[in-house]
Amino acid sequence: MSEARETVAGAVAERFRELYGADPQGVWAAPGRVNLIGEHTDYNDGFVMPFALPHTAVAAVSRRTDGVLRLHSADVEGGVAELRVDALEPESDRNWTAYPAGVVWALRAAGHEVTGADVHLASTVPAGAGLSSSAALEVVIALALNELYELGLKGWQLARLCQRAENVYVGAPVGIMDQTASACCTAGHALFLDTRDLSQRQIPFDLAAEGMRLLVVDTRVKHEHSTGEYGKRRAGCEKGAALLGVDALRDIPYDGLDAALDRIGDDEEVRRLVRHVVTEDERVERVVSLLESGGTRAIGPVLTEGHASLRDDFRISCPELDLVVDTALSAGALGARMTGGGFGGSAIVLAEVADVDGVTKAVQEAFAAAGFTAPRVFEAVPSPGARRLR
Repeated sequence: MSEARETVAGAVAERFRELYGADPQGVWAAPGRVNLIGEHTDYNDGFVMPFALPHTAVAAVSRRTDGVLRLHSADVEGGVAELRVDALEPESDRNWTAYPAGVVWALRAAGHEVTGADVHLASTVPAGAGLSSSAALEVVIALALNELYELGLKGWQLARLCQRAENVYVGAPVGIMDQTASACCTAGHALFLDTRDLSQRQIPFDLAAEGMRLLVVDTRVKHEHSTGEYGKRRAGCEKGAALLGVDALRDIPYDGLDAALDRIGDDEEVRRLVRHVVTEDERVERVVSLLESGGTRAIGPVLTEGHASLRDDFRISCPELDLVVDTALSAGALGARMTGGGFGGSAIVLAEVADVDGVTKAVQEAFAAAGFTAPRVFEAVPSPGARRLR
């Protein structure tokens, strides 16, 4: 383990000792993620391509046998929250504790005998930035309990349980991508995931070796998955699949899109949603092909196409995200697009190393000129998925 990770693990373990009066049985980490391409395709049984960030949720955890779940976060004001595992009820908690408690609920609902835990958490994944801070929180708890209770679950199984926790317990209609990325990504790779059968391929993605960087621009505009607009888009996609007589929009082939849109008729909103999902799945497959054939620079325009589709068809962008994309491209970026659920959050920018400073400065100046809150800009480096630190 690197010195930095050991320092973080040690600090979280020390705070656990202060809170609970004993050493934790272990310390685990789970990362946030950036989605390179494949937005709002996961709940349509489609393709996605995320990679893990170096930013992580870290948890020090010990088992309990008395049915008590004690939770504390370094990132939220307040003391230790104490819950009873047999009293956990879906959508009963609107606080941050719903995410770890939801994982305990999901494990128990699946028949796993989880009898409580003491937990202290600290996260460096920016909340509300579209980088899956909630999934990181869920996955780190699931991984810790999987090991402490010797449940023997695989990464994809933990991801499924975490998705169920967020869908049912928290009440957010998210797909499977975020949790799978946090649980299953590997360093130096993007994860090509088929969200229907959960088959995975690790695609080498080492931009530094090719003289490029991928920047994340956090607009500081907060988004919430569990609010209505995300749910409306998902319901609209399900309506489109029903009108077309398929199980999910994944089943509409790219070369059959025009015919499918004709069959939908004059429901313009559904037509737009269907068009985005079908073309986005094709964009994911195109990016995989380019990366595997050495055409990494050529993925830039595909990313930009994806942003136009999210902006114009799915209609989930915002002025800040559009400003990042337009400014970065004008400053010489190879490609750019919003990433995550939308309505705020972050954009990604692919740029040559020599252009990074210029692109960053141009975006910062554009935000200042527009009167927007200064964005946070950092490099996204494909990093390891969830793991035990100590």
